[in-house]
Amino acid sequence: MNKKCDQCDLINHLSAWICVRCGAALGESENISSKRGFLKSGLVKRALVCVAVLFGVVFAFYFSLVLSADSLRPPERALVSSAITHLEQTGFNDEAFLLKHLTVFRANDNWLNASVEKENAYAATNFPFEIVTLYPDFFTYPADDIERAAILLHEAKHLQGKDEREAYEFVWKNRKRLGWTAEAYRRSVIWREIRKLTKEYSPVLFVCDFNEFGDCTER
Repeated sequence: MNKKCDQCDLINHLSAWICVRCGAALGESENISSKRGFLKSGLVKRALVCVAVLFGVVFAFYFSLVLSADSLRPPERALVSSAITHLEQTGFNDEAFLLKHLTVFRANDNWLNASVEKENAYAATNFPFEIVTLYPDFFTYPADDIERAAILLHEAKHLQGKDEREAYEFVWKNRKRLGWTAEAYRRSVIWREIRKLTKEYSPVLFVCDFNEFGDCTER
């Protein structure tokens, strides 16, 4: 504790009884703490400023991604909503929640996607910003909500931080639960494309000679 002079506001030493500047008497009631509050220290203030700037940069980057691409049109949003509903109905609740409540869908490339080579013509995901771009082929080639749900399920795994191998494996292993079977979709463009890419990213799933196409996930 130090003593503050009531007359001139000078901070005096604790043992002082007279202000060294103006000579006024110092009383017990004028004692103040010599230690500054933790949150008032210069180091903490600088750290808080750095954190605030960091968050500002992240939010600016996020909004630049969102605003540099177009939003979906109402008919497209309706198709996406139907596909997400199918995911909910078939038990993919975590993925459906992520797509339904935390994902921003865009209709074309933002500036970042436009600067890199795209994996395919259906969709792209910006992780961890939870932005999914759905290209025109997403609305053209899938036969129905089930195939659109299969594509969204793949993107949902990217939204969870999974890589391409994990995403393709998850969708292929869970295709029957999704209602996406060879009997019904064998000739579909999406079926053949995803089967081909799954085999490229996870060849270990296709080394069973006793199953069609060597698919170890067939039962």
